[in-house]
Amino acid sequence: VNQVANLTLVSSACDVISTAYASTKESHPYIRSVCDAAEKGVKSVTEATASCVQPVLTTLEPHVAAASDYASKSLDKLGEKLPLLQKPVEQIISDTKELVASRVADAKDAVSG
Repeated sequence: VNQVANLTLVSSACDVISTAYASTKESHPYIRSVCDAAEKGVKSVTEATASCVQPVLTTLEPHVAAASDYASKSLDKLGEKLPLLQKPVEQIISDTKELVASRVADAKDAVSG
């Protein structure tokens, strides 16, 4: 999970979402009250679940470690094959806009020619 969270694309997407969430909460009082209630509920459920799940996690720890190692190696390979994962969301959007603009310009040239 940490390795996925540290991917530039994932990290920057989380930042964008977090900023939008905070801005929306700040701008809309009704949404803020709903979000605050939801956050408290999630926190309570998380705390209650953590104590119940801990014994199971302790038992499964060797299997979780093996799965984690496999996932880590797979993510490394995926990162090599998809360099897009190392770019921030803003750069991907910018690159996509440039590509679309270029293709539209090419299409206009082809039609006018």
